[in-house]
Amino acid sequence: MSPLEIVGTVLGVVATVLADLRWLRVAQREHYLAGSASRFAWRWWSVDVRNAALGTVAVIGVGAATVVGGAALVAALAVALGPLGLGLRGRTSRLVWTARCRRLAAVLGLLQVVVLEAGVIGGAPSAVAAGLGLFAPLLVDVALALTSPWERRRSQRFVTAARRRLASVSPRVVAITGSYGKTSTKQYVAHLVGTTTSVMATPASFNNRNGLSRAINEQLAPGTDVFVAEMGTYGPGEIGDLCELCPPTVAVLTAIGPVHLERFGSEDAIVAAKREIFATASICVLNVDDARLAQVAAELEAEGKDVWRCGSVATDLDVRVVEDGGKLLVDLRGERIAEADGLDAPPTNVACAVAAAVALGVARSSIAAALPTLPVAQHRQSVSRSDGGVVVIDDTFNANPASVRRGLALLARHAAPDGRRIVVTPGMVELGPRQRDENEAFGAAAASAATDLVLVGRTNRRALLAGARGAGGAPVVVETLAQAVAWVREHGSPGDAVLYANDLPDHFP
Repeated sequence: MSPLEIVGTVLGVVATVLADLRWLRVAQREHYLAGSASRFAWRWWSVDVRNAALGTVAVIGVGAATVVGGAALVAALAVALGPLGLGLRGRTSRLVWTARCRRLAAVLGLLQVVVLEAGVIGGAPSAVAAGLGLFAPLLVDVALALTSPWERRRSQRFVTAARRRLASVSPRVVAITGSYGKTSTKQYVAHLVGTTTSVMATPASFNNRNGLSRAINEQLAPGTDVFVAEMGTYGPGEIGDLCELCPPTVAVLTAIGPVHLERFGSEDAIVAAKREIFATASICVLNVDDARLAQVAAELEAEGKDVWRCGSVATDLDVRVVEDGGKLLVDLRGERIAEADGLDAPPTNVACAVAAAVALGVARSSIAAALPTLPVAQHRQSVSRSDGGVVVIDDTFNANPASVRRGLALLARHAAPDGRRIVVTPGMVELGPRQRDENEAFGAAAASAATDLVLVGRTNRRALLAGARGAGGAPVVVETLAQAVAWVREHGSPGDAVLYANDLPDHFP
């Protein structure tokens, strides 16, 4: 090899290592799902003119490296630098060298060594080395696909232990899923049921196979009468798998929306995946404000299931909860059983929780007594007041088309008549083909409802700006949430209110 070829190969290997660190971090943050690294790579390289130009240079450099001396050097430099903004260490989510991450990195490295060796044999090592860095996201996804079956088998012992513990304790299981509202409803059920019996709920968002197994193995204690399990899914079969591990007595479906639409492809596919939760349950609780779930309820009833229809729209519901003059009014099959003042809780989530509690035998009087002290799920429209007197609505874990509409309503409710109404947001993600339209609509709604709109990051900036400017707004644009918080501290005053609608980790552009 010529000296230039040697230097180009070495720089290509260095660039590949740097790229591996970036995309392994993305894969880890996306729960080691095959395809995630490539999907995020496309986002990053296409998010703005700078990265698009840098990516073009890298592609052209790799293509020209076999015929133009030094082209591989340019390609390697572009790969080492880009995509701009995706840091090696990360501000909010650093790469953690867990055992699984090390195994994934080993397989990735082996794949890259094989490809590089082929490049050496073919006489184009520098071009191949630079290309490995450019296509590192694709190889990370290949490594994920290769290791996933083994990782699943490896975790089986924890699943088996969880099954044994669940059988030993033998609680009644309430399983809860939905496009949104899962965590809040889980906490509401645990609170209402916990007034009369021993209850345990899965912590945080431990809602996949490994998380649910861990919660059971570490926290399910003898004597627990009710176990409330949140169940999430990124695709068909996952909810069914969780219900096989943890068969529910009561199954709850809170809502359907375009959350994770880019993974599912359609909302009909989301409905099909979510309704797996009812396969073995004898009692089925659904939010039938959504016509699709009303249809599912009818189908389940035809199968002989005990169906509880919940919502806030129709009057002929098993449990109906509505907001009226700052109060939540709770009706059970047409009879008023509870009222709660000043409770900022989504009515349909409360309705589903009440239905589950009643189905488990909790008395109406106990529900009425516990309702005013329903817990607020952290970072899901929780309301507090800053030291400077600004009301803070924290919805950083919950942004979807339904929640942002409710968030804007909460903002109007909590701001003083002459106070600022501030919205801070990076927009909504994983909405598939609807992402631009939904964010543009959100930008317009936020500009109309708020006095100040602060846009964070670049993922949805164009759509949010288009919507806001179309509604006559003049948003402030910042790169990070920390900058947005600093802006609020500088401009906010007592009587103002701020809504933080979503917070994307820094593996998003």
